[in-house]
Amino acid sequence: MNIEPESETILNPEDRFPGGVYLDHIVLPHDESLQRTIVGKVRFLPGARTAWHSHARGQYLHVIDGVGRFGNRAGEIIEVRAGQTLYTPPNEERWHAAAPGHMMAHYAILEADGDAETPSWWGEQVTDEEFEGRA
Repeated sequence: MNIEPESETILNPEDRFPGGVYLDHIVLPHDESLQRTIVGKVRFLPGARTAWHSHARGQYLHVIDGVGRFGNRAGEIIEVRAGQTLYTPPNEERWHAAAPGHMMAHYAILEADGDAETPSWWGEQVTDEEFEGRA
């Protein structure tokens, strides 16, 4: 057994995470043939968001601080507060963000999938209308 090395905080790229989104890797597979779990602590500045995206094996998002806003292609927006966990099924296109006027941090928990043609798909930016529920 061993203590995992700490990772440096990464400022995620603006083309997928506009507005200031920071990532700390907590768990990464040592050997993808035996392990797939990935856990990251993701922190959003107020109003920061992801682009539209999906994950081949789905994802759990456990909010640990602030208020998160999560939206899907049907136009549904859910606000999630610290202590709550949101599950998104495999390949569901969605986005997540800090609610206006709030910072938000969550643990992102997902499985790597080296066998999938596209383990994570990234699409276009979320518009202000989509973020505000006016689209």
